[in-house]
Amino acid sequence: MADEKKPYHHGDLRAALIHAALELVQENGARGLTLREAARRAGVSHAAPYRHFDGKEALIAAVAEEGFRLMSRSMRDEMSIAGSDPAARFNASGVGYLRFAVEHPGHFRLMFSSDVPMDDKYPSLAAAGADSFGVLVECIVNCQQAGVMRAGDVMEIALLCWSQVHGLATLYVEGQLPGPIGGVAGDYRKAMAASQFWMAGGLMVPPRDK
Repeated sequence: MADEKKPYHHGDLRAALIHAALELVQENGARGLTLREAARRAGVSHAAPYRHFDGKEALIAAVAEEGFRLMSRSMRDEMSIAGSDPAARFNASGVGYLRFAVEHPGHFRLMFSSDVPMDDKYPSLAAAGADSFGVLVECIVNCQQAGVMRAGDVMEIALLCWSQVHGLATLYVEGQLPGPIGGVAGDYRKAMAASQFWMAGGLMVPPRDK
């Protein structure tokens, strides 16, 4: 009964519930998440979450959407540091992907799990996911236009590159790669250089000898 006396909402209830849900997912997986427990973690009544979410699925979708937006931001931040060179920006997009995955493992695991709804019910989630993939597609198009990447179907190349960097990110997140990662950008850049994912399938055009 004490739960009923908690405030119905507070400053930013939606954000508080997403944060609580992420904690629960990290501890017990998506199947251990309930709106009631998220409400308890957020310090509100068990009825309060329904002000923003019509059920557990909607809350999971919101956590995944937040993850995709954070990932896109991380990719773009690294690309900005890389400057204007298309090949450098392409590589930097992978660095940003790795940085996000290692710094936000809870988001990363959930975003690509079968627990995330993949239908048209959550258009903002679909848009956030498309935006993240679009960052990579844009990099590939720019590389092709600059003549530093071989011609080919952009979507097929994007799928190949995404699979490569996602696999590397997963190995990092699951602790299968040795060495410190600690959130230092240089470590991710070294990892990208070591994996040479952008060279997969002979995609990049070798530089001409001067």
